[in-house]
Amino acid sequence: MAEIVISSIVAGLATCLGCLIVLLLGNPKERTLSVLFGLAAGIMLAVVVLDLLPSALEQGSFRQTATGFSIGIIIMLFLDLLLSQIYSPVYKGLDHKAYFLKMGYLVAIGIALHDLPEGIAITAGFSAQRHLGLIIALAIGLHNIPEGMATAAPLKIGGVSPLKILFINLVVSLFTPLGAFAGLVLINISPHQIALLLAVAAGAMTFIVQNELLPESRRRHPNYSTLGGIAGFLFILGLSIIH
Repeated sequence: MAEIVISSIVAGLATCLGCLIVLLLGNPKERTLSVLFGLAAGIMLAVVVLDLLPSALEQGSFRQTATGFSIGIIIMLFLDLLLSQIYSPVYKGLDHKAYFLKMGYLVAIGIALHDLPEGIAITAGFSAQRHLGLIIALAIGLHNIPEGMATAAPLKIGGVSPLKILFINLVVSLFTPLGAFAGLVLINISPHQIALLLAVAAGAMTFIVQNELLPESRRRHPNYSTLGGIAGFLFILGLSIIH
């Protein structure tokens, strides 16, 4: 349990690392962000294909795995639609500074909501195999670095003080261990549902890759996006072979 908590906290705090990069070095170059998003996408995709889905099938039935995978996608789709409804009307009539201020807070809310199922994914991974939990935590941590940048940049432009921006990111980072605790509760209530949780994590991570990471990465620089994605996938493939 201690390892799950520590891993989820470290993965969550990667959001603060991304925030610090923006506060100390300024906004990163588009190519850098493209590689980071691509790397996170490649790692997450490899975790889903090479670890999460095979482990879910090993722990449970195909039907249970398919159901969990669908639930994971539906959860993330619901969150995405909810945030889209919140985002669209609030920018009307705002001046330049207020626009970025509102954007920064909404991005922070969105990341916090996404971090809950990611924390559950860490717990599900550890419940199946220790190395799987560590790999999922690594993937989520890498994913959280550019998300921390995405939160800090508009707040900085909006005139929020560096300490307050760091505090906001710290609060956001707590949602990953909060999700991990929720996963522990679910597994303690029903231990035989580990396969379902693994599949839910796979569905949620697939949605993040397909709808967030890859589009953002390719929009910034297609070639660097591909490079990062291949590097991330090969990295997890190499770890799987070694293990």
